Amino acid sequence: MKLNTNASSEYTAEDIEVLSGIEAVRRRPGMYIGSTGPAGLHHLMYEIVYNSIDEALAGFCNKIDVSIAKDNRVTVSDNGRGIPVEEHQATGTSALEAVMTTLHAGGKFGGRSYKVSGGLHGVGASVVNALSEECIVEIKRDGKLYRQVYNRGIAKTAVKEVGQCEGTGTTTTFLPDEKIFGEIKWDYPLLVQRFREMCYLTKGVEIHFEDKRTDDEVTFFFEGGIASFAKFLNKDRKVLHEPIYISKQVGGTDVEVSLQYNEGFAEHVLAFANCINTEDGGSHLTGLRAALTRVINDTARSLKLLKEDDANLIGDDTREGLVAIVSVKISEPQFEGQTKAKLGNPEVKGHVETVVSDELALYLNEHPSDAKRIVDKCLTSARARDAA
Repeated sequence: MKLNTNASSEYTAEDIEVLSGIEAVRRRPGMYIGSTGPAGLHHLMYEIVYNSIDEALAGFCNKIDVSIAKDNRVTVSDNGRGIPVEEHQATGTSALEAVMTTLHAGGKFGGRSYKVSGGLHGVGASVVNALSEECIVEIKRDGKLYRQVYNRGIAKTAVKEVGQCEGTGTTTTFLPDEKIFGEIKWDYPLLVQRFREMCYLTKGVEIHFEDKRTDDEVTFFFEGGIASFAKFLNKDRKVLHEPIYISKQVGGTDVEVSLQYNEGFAEHVLAFANCINTEDGGSHLTGLRAALTRVINDTARSLKLLKEDDANLIGDDTREGLVAIVSVKISEPQFEGQTKAKLGNPEVKGHVETVVSDELALYLNEHPSDAKRIVDKCLTSARARDAA
């Protein structure tokens, strides 16, 4: 390799630049939200809504309102406990300002305020604030309404008491910074899909979403949970059986799975951890797939549909025409990256595999007609693969 002889040979302490938290986010936003394209832009909204979902999972919130104004400002409001506003000893500022301006500041580390949460890293609100031209937070606590204004992550006012109020909650209004994202374009159908998922995964929570640019609005509320979700995903397909629903806790992991086969050929499996859509899967999805393949093979042999000298079905055979949702809730999620696209906890694979193996085998044993239809479907897939 040829050495660079043109640049200055000096390399001293003065060349080392130290960025503060908010400045680092603005300089390298992709490290925190994945990109500055549409996916990163929408991730800002998800981060704030996830905070409200965490309040719901803790049992303190049952209503979330999300709106997009005509100037692309987003407002997320919930009826949770409201972010604390008293002084934080470590920072010397209000707890609210610490949450909004300090990376890794939040109520999700010690486990006292949140047993389960998606925002374990404690950077969500501060990153949204840093990447917003303006951010306004209003807090309802103790019968009083508090307000603070920020510009590009920096507090422009102290936390002020601005009136009296009833109830509790947090309202965050932010305008993404065009200097970071360029033109701001919110995708209404994409957001509707994500909020629908959140409601299926958090039974008893209502999300109202309004887009004032187009006067579109929708409200989601589901008591049926992910079994209803599987039905919804299969609504335009001919199904082989009613959704199979599994729910059990193993080793501190709450495992929920719903699956339903249809007569089609495509696999549609969604994986969630603490209500966050882990689009790249992870250990929970690996556990589901391993258990499904083993149970289907065991069932095929017990029904004599696979003979002793027949080869086992492979994973692809057992997932053709499958619609499934796997959702886990854990106290210490290990996400790969701040965008939380993949779950890394290795122990979760075993937990999901154990629950699905036991409960699915029991269901198929108690519902032999469903079991035969499912196995026949998988065998048809295997024959087609062999013929090809």
